[in-house]
Amino acid sequence: MEAILNRIELNPEILVGKPVIKGTRLSVQFILGLLAHGKTPQSIIEEYPYITEEDIRACLLFANEVLESNFFTPLALSK
Repeated sequence: MEAILNRIELNPEILVGKPVIKGTRLSVQFILGLLAHGKTPQSIIEEYPYITEEDIRACLLFANEVLESNFFTPLALSK
């Protein structure tokens, strides 16, 4: 798992420190957005051939780790 997470970097010099796929300017958030809007890993790789399926999995794992390590308070329901 750590080897996969090593594919993600946080560098204040790149996209103001947003987590990105190492060696690129593609943010984890951008990749997750593409997946959420129906893009397949293969179609993302076709559009950005310098990334791999492992990079995409690293984005998913990074997001999972961030969500797992945070505490969330439910928002009040409006009536």
